[in-house]
This record gives sequence, C-alpha cells and structure tokens, in this order.
Amino acid sequence: MTTTARELVLDRFRWVGGHADLWPLFRDGPAFKAAVHALVSPFREAGITAVCGIESRGFLLGGAAAVELGVGFVPVRKAAGMLPGEKLVRETAPDYRGIRHALRIQRASVAPGDRLLLVDDWIETGSQALAVRDLLVAAGADLVGCAVVVDQFRSPGLLPVHALVTADDLP
Repeated sequence: MTTTARELVLDRFRWVGGHADLWPLFRDGPAFKAAVHALVSPFREAGITAVCGIESRGFLLGGAAAVELGVGFVPVRKAAGMLPGEKLVRETAPDYRGIRHALRIQRASVAPGDRLLLVDDWIETGSQALAVRDLLVAAGADLVGCAVVVDQFRSPGLLPVHALVTADDLP
C-alpha cells in the first residue's frame, strides 16, 4: 500500500504549545520528498519558469520545489532580511495576527513573461500570497498558482491554491 503525501503530512503534524509544528515533516527525508513532489505535481505542465517562496519555511519548501521542477528559485524576503540590489516592495494586508509585512524581491530576479509558482507551508488570510502576486505583476510576470502544505484560505477564487491538506483535516 502506498502512503500519500496527505497521509504523511497528517502523520507528522503536531500542535506544540498551541502552535502548528510541521518541522517533523522536513526532518523525514522520504516524507519531505513525497510532500514536495505532491506540491508541484499539478504545475508540472504549467510552464513554470521559477518558484518563489516567502521566508522562512517558504525558502525551504520553495527551494526544494524548484529543484523538483528543474527551475530557479526567487526568494521573497521580509523587511529585516538582507537582499542586495534594486528591490520591488509590497506591503501585505494584516495577517492572522494583525501584522502587516513588507515583502521584497530582487528586481533582477524576475523577468517579464516569467511564470512563477509560490510555495509555502500554510495559507490562511492570503495576504502574503496576494502581495507576492502584486510584486510579480509589477515585474511583468505571472503568478500561476500557490502550492501549500496547509490551506486555511477563506477566499477561494482570489488565488489558485493547491494544498496537501486543509486546516480542517488537522488533528
């Protein structure tokens, strides 16, 4: 019997002190590989030219997804992170904690006509994903979709989201 990526995520997910803990998934090599494979599967034929990810877990997942797809990686940094060169900046709407973030990409990392996939661990309000979409559009690129481990987004239709599990699936 083959274990699905969804089952692997649910088996390794924990709540610790009221906080979601996905780190056991990343520590398990075969489970991590299966999760990354499942995250990008719907986008294999979408003409993706790069994957982007928001720090910090988006760097881990996005980098692995880029390798899986054989494309480059575009980091999306928050305000305090080092990012040399000319940058495009967008502020997010408030997140689930009410915090706004300034998200940045290197201008030279995205070209007109690029087709990017955003990969992250969790989407809840969609504020960061929508800000990333605005950054990419400002650069002349397209956000093809979002691939996340956990989907808690309450506004379907604003973004194409592929998830391994929904928040309602979590123990």
